[in-house]
Amino acid sequence: MSDTAYAKPLPVPDPESTPFWDGMREGRLMLQRCASTGEHLFPPVTFCPGSLERPEWVEVSGKGKVFSWIVVRHPVPRDIYADEVPYIVALVTLDEGCRMTGNIVGVAPEDMRADMPVQIVFNRATAEITLPAFRPVEG
Repeated sequence: MSDTAYAKPLPVPDPESTPFWDGMREGRLMLQRCASTGEHLFPPVTFCPGSLERPEWVEVSGKGKVFSWIVVRHPVPRDIYADEVPYIVALVTLDEGCRMTGNIVGVAPEDMRADMPVQIVFNRATAEITLPAFRPVEG
């Protein structure tokens, strides 16, 4: 897909988040982990809030469970998202303990449930940006 074909807003990587976005582009979910506390962190931070140390980047499984979700039925802005409603945006608790948001694909809104097991999906938006989403998986 060319950069001009993707008409929706895109994230702009900064120094803290670049390793995350580089991993996404490569098909790997990269999160920060504090060597002292063992805690995985998302979104990216400069220092671990528990130890004040600089966290390291590690590849994680991309597996987790749905914590909460909303079904978007009224697109904002309408001219960009009208053809996608309804769609699901969820807060996923990753197996590593932290939470991240992403769209849920491959399931109807009425079939969503709490604690649904999910796996990351890598959606290439442009040559530089791959966006995270999640799909249901069998228990």
